[in-house]
Amino acid sequence: MAKLAVITGVSRGLGASLAKFLLESGMDVIGISRTENKHLTTAAKENNQFYRHVACDLADIPQLEEAVEIIHEEIKEKNAEKEIETIFLLNNAGVVHPIDQSQHIKTEALVSHVTINSIAPMVLTNQFLKKHEEHQIPLVIANVSSGAAESPIYGWSAYCSTKASLNMYTKTVALEQEELKTDNRIIAFSPGVMDTDMQTEIRSSTKDQFVEIDKFKDYKVNNSLRQTDLVAGVLIDIITDEDVKNGKIYYISDYI
Repeated sequence: MAKLAVITGVSRGLGASLAKFLLESGMDVIGISRTENKHLTTAAKENNQFYRHVACDLADIPQLEEAVEIIHEEIKEKNAEKEIETIFLLNNAGVVHPIDQSQHIKTEALVSHVTINSIAPMVLTNQFLKKHEEHQIPLVIANVSSGAAESPIYGWSAYCSTKASLNMYTKTVALEQEELKTDNRIIAFSPGVMDTDMQTEIRSSTKDQFVEIDKFKDYKVNNSLRQTDLVAGVLIDIITDEDVKNGKIYYISDYI
């Protein structure tokens, strides 16, 4: 029996940390991102685990649907080779830009943002649930959310809205799975502020675009940003716990 994780945004940040730790723990991993992370290929070899990178721009939905088909062909092969006990789908990838007053946000940038942060994880989840009907391998799905889903932040109209939609989507899918009496579980996870490239992008904003810019600069100066390895460890403990609660929004602050 084997376990397999499919993770978006593995090229860097939290996604890279999740993939690395899961490979080291003895789990096979398929990573989705625009660019490849060579360190994960090395980690897989060192730990004698399977790893495959599927190149995909999550802003391009037809391309994402093609990636899903590639991944599920891989799952079929792996399941025939060594039966897969559980599939973990970790919808980690996300963007914070555009950061600006709503009236200044260009439509093209808004569409790309909503596609990556909301539509792509929904499409992936929907497709994996559909495939579950075929292969009957239990799914554990985690959508990486944010505290911004619950609190309006000046300049973050797109980010707050997409993360809020992801939380409600998570709760709704969990309700459906409970009613259907499947063995699939889906949660959302709010990781707090992490030391990632996204934080660098936030700190590059202007005061007009993002009123709270000074607070986020202070996070870096005061070393208040959590390391992605620490956050990844918490999320892995949550999703691998047999008692993970369907539809629950988990917060890093409850564990650290």
